[in-house]
Amino acid sequence: MSRLPYMPSYPDHGQPDWNLTGLVQALRTSREHTHKVRHRGRLRELPSRAVLQDILHGLACAMFPTHYGETDLTDESIDYFVGNTLNRTLNALRGQLRRGLLFLSDDDAWTSEALDAKAVEVTRHVADTLPEVRALLVSDLRAAFQGDPAAHSISEILLCYPGFLAITYYRLAHVLYAQGIPLLPRLMTEIAHSKTGIDIHPGATVGHSFFIDHGTGVVIGETTIIGNHVRIYQNVTLGAKRFPANEDGSLQKGAPRHPIVEDDVVIYAGATVLGRVTIGQGSTIGGNVWLTQSVPAKSSITQAQMCRD
Repeated sequence: MSRLPYMPSYPDHGQPDWNLTGLVQALRTSREHTHKVRHRGRLRELPSRAVLQDILHGLACAMFPTHYGETDLTDESIDYFVGNTLNRTLNALRGQLRRGLLFLSDDDAWTSEALDAKAVEVTRHVADTLPEVRALLVSDLRAAFQGDPAAHSISEILLCYPGFLAITYYRLAHVLYAQGIPLLPRLMTEIAHSKTGIDIHPGATVGHSFFIDHGTGVVIGETTIIGNHVRIYQNVTLGAKRFPANEDGSLQKGAPRHPIVEDDVVIYAGATVLGRVTIGQGSTIGGNVWLTQSVPAKSSITQAQMCRD
């Protein structure tokens, strides 16, 4: 059945007159003419944050079915559950990718057939990488269990730790980001951000065995590179010190501007590391340190040292 066009409703007798007809028209004028902001001035078919939330949950269920899926799965039913979940989730991802691809700079060149073929190709790539992503996440789980004396089981980390949820969504979003897919990966990590208070840009590069303890207020910028066995705590910022600009004053996109954190580094709560600096392997950055210069391997930087400098 076809949908009727939207018609503004009018207030009942006794209710204030909101001038809905005039307001609707004024908003249409702003939306379509005066202050038009749609992509290329025309795109309406946006990706859905709600659908992407379901997709992220579905992929997490496929990788960890008894923790994020059904709690009463058996050896006989678990593979069916995973297969059914993947089929539903990958089809939804295909649809969202079709919408997200329209945000590529050359979206005018897409035909409907080409859009669908590319969406299928990228969806298949995401599916093929799930075992690899799960292996990375298992290394993150083990790092959390080994790095936090308050963790009593792997299940506790899966079910209770916001840092692990943020890393899970980041690792899935990073797969899409590496495929040159715009918008969708940002939506995915922003879903994690809203749930956990942890903001990891999908363009960041993060090695295995990564642990974010507590996590609230953590910010990891787009061009950050993090090695293996790195542990950070709440309110840590790995950010940019300055933003390179083009001759016309517009900011350069994608220029390396965030820190490089080498293997086996620990960064304690409240530390801020800015700019394209390198924290050498095995270093420890103390709480509330403000760092804008590189430090060699095995360094131990405290707030007192920074104040003396």
